[in-house]
Amino acid sequence: MGDDRLRQARREARRDAAPFALAILVANVVLALVSRRAGWQLFGTNDWWVWLLLAGPSAVLFVTLAVGTSRMGLERLQREVAIGLLALLGGGTGAATLCVVVSLTRWTPSGPQLLLSAVVVLLTNVITYALVFWELDNGGPIARALAESRDRPDFQFPQDENGELARPGWAPALVDYLYLSLTNSVAFSPTDAMPLTHSAKLFMGLEASISLVTVLVVAARAINVLGS
Repeated sequence: MGDDRLRQARREARRDAAPFALAILVANVVLALVSRRAGWQLFGTNDWWVWLLLAGPSAVLFVTLAVGTSRMGLERLQREVAIGLLALLGGGTGAATLCVVVSLTRWTPSGPQLLLSAVVVLLTNVITYALVFWELDNGGPIARALAESRDRPDFQFPQDENGELARPGWAPALVDYLYLSLTNSVAFSPTDAMPLTHSAKLFMGLEASISLVTVLVVAARAINVLGS
């Protein structure tokens, strides 16, 4: 049973987590290309490449998750690399939000520019923190697969509290953390799983803060521009 869960965790990294990292890369590349073609500005002319710079860690993360490893001695190294890349992505998401907000004080961006920028920032934010929660909870996917039970979780899912609701052999999957991240970014509070540790609460707070700034400042301004 433990070997089966371990193989499932590795498949989850390749088939689910890697495409999420690729989605971040594609979204930022599309925004960069559209910005270049439309002549959109952040701080000055020809600064569309900023989006490519912010997308760089997602490319490396995609390769790291897609290639994977079958040796236990390398599992820890892979996780450390993934955590480092996720930290860069999280910092990049905050920097992207700051760039867009600062651009409002220097230029009068068009509605499409603000809307597309906001969508990319929100998408990156949701996916990045879904992967952060996935790597954080109970020591990460490999540790969860090898553990006999969820004895020290960072998040409490409904199935943890009410075991009779869980299907046999249930364990949180990446889609559970994606839903947690999505609802946290929209509602700015936990709606499904409750954070139990300081780290979980800190990351949820960071995600909600980025989403709050993006939605209330950037998106609201974009709607005003479109309506003017």
